[in-house]
Amino acid sequence: MQASIPSIVGQMIVFAIFVWFTMKFVWPPITKALDERQKRIADGLAAAEKGQKALLEASKSGDETLKSARTQAQDIVAAANKQATQMVEQARADAEAEKARIVAAGHAEVVRELTQAKDSLRKQVGELAIAGASKILKREINAGAHAELLTDLAAKV
Repeated sequence: MQASIPSIVGQMIVFAIFVWFTMKFVWPPITKALDERQKRIADGLAAAEKGQKALLEASKSGDETLKSARTQAQDIVAAANKQATQMVEQARADAEAEKARIVAAGHAEVVRELTQAKDSLRKQVGELAIAGASKILKREINAGAHAELLTDLAAKV
């Protein structure tokens, strides 16, 4: 069994050399590769989380912008409706003013024509009265003739 002890000791020495060699030359590149991979995974997870946060912020910003745009659109529609109502009211007021002006002008025209008609009638009545009086004076004084002239005069007026 003595041969087996040196063999075991040799195997232990070979194993120790193998462990040392592995720890010195093989293990550092493996741990370095594992560390780099772990770092890339962590960076990827951080980037994914950052992207998710950015997506949420963009979604919130988009919602706020959409809400603002809707509010602005409603304000624009309300302002347009208000302006349309004001324009209709202004047109109505202008129409009423034009109506009042036309009625006043018509009334003034009627008054003017009525005054002209009265003046014309007064002139005609005066002429008829002068004509009737001259006819009465040319004829002899006769009650029957006067009555006939007055009846003609009244018919002409």
